[in-house]
Amino acid sequence: MIVLKAAQEKVLAALQSVAGIVERRHTLPILANVLLRKQGAELELITSDLEIQIRTTAQLDGDEGNYAITVGAKKLGDILKSLPSDQIVSLTANQTKLTLQGGKSRFTLQSLPAEDFPLVQEAADFGPAFSVPQKTLKMLISQVHFAMAVHDIRYYLNGILFVAEGKTLTLVATDGHRLALSQATLDVEMPKQEVILPRKTVLELQRLLKDDSKSEEEQLIEMRFAGNQAKFSFGGLEFVTKLVEGKFPDYNRVIPKNHKHHITLGRTTLLASLQRAAILTSEKFKGVRMSFAPGLMGIASSNAEQEEAKEELEIDYGGDSFEIGFNVGYLMDVLANMSQDMVTVSLQDANSSALITNPEYEGFKYVVMPMRI
Repeated sequence: MIVLKAAQEKVLAALQSVAGIVERRHTLPILANVLLRKQGAELELITSDLEIQIRTTAQLDGDEGNYAITVGAKKLGDILKSLPSDQIVSLTANQTKLTLQGGKSRFTLQSLPAEDFPLVQEAADFGPAFSVPQKTLKMLISQVHFAMAVHDIRYYLNGILFVAEGKTLTLVATDGHRLALSQATLDVEMPKQEVILPRKTVLELQRLLKDDSKSEEEQLIEMRFAGNQAKFSFGGLEFVTKLVEGKFPDYNRVIPKNHKHHITLGRTTLLASLQRAAILTSEKFKGVRMSFAPGLMGIASSNAEQEEAKEELEIDYGGDSFEIGFNVGYLMDVLANMSQDMVTVSLQDANSSALITNPEYEGFKYVVMPMRI
């Protein structure tokens, strides 16, 4: 049975779109495999890690008829990558083995039966579907993903909160020291739905989303949320993921209002100054001191070896003089993930959180707590 016969680049593209979630080591060996399910001329490729399942359908020719098998996703991908992109490759099934052939190259691979592959049971209670352009969701994720916690015991922080309400989609991430929020407008009115997507799901979505799709249909991503699952459909892919259970902190209470001082300056200039000052911060203690005086902003850092860095920037500021400390990494993260030219830093005093916003895009807010230095 010839399972597929097509150009290398076509087969590899279909495999790569689903293979990102495959773990190298897993308690279930079959989860290192991709499920190939042939129905007529169509071939379905499915991968899973028990939390996330990705499915795509491709027209990859081969023999007519129905057939299903699983094969190692990583090995298959590595072999395909090593072959020329315009070469026709074929995958032939023979009992428990699969033979991949391309030109004069031939590879025999072990397979595992398709019926042993654990498919995710889809939730029955999905809410209404809504869509945004892939480009929009990719931008929203890129503006908040860096503020997610990593391996926090407060597991609900190891992901991103998605809130669809009315005509607004809001994404929020926080690790307890900083919080990033980004919003986009929906074209349908939605009843309020809140879900927390796990970290791995967020990073995989970010990898797969395209911001340059040609057709209008390809440009959109459709989302549906259930009590314990979220489902995304885009660019021929269907992506189902488990959700993080737990109550996300009330982000509206964290975002400070009515700041006294607002400083707008060039994003890249500020980022470059912070990157230079960061060189002389200590490994453990990433603190920088920022001082404000009429017309001037100072950035200073030092370390245990008594080394010091000092930077000065001219700013449009006429308020009180004061000094405040921050973790320099938290400031560099937000500036590096913004694309606009200008940034506004709003401050109250040395002990209050700073609010970083974007004068060109109202839907973005980033809150960072000060640190004692």
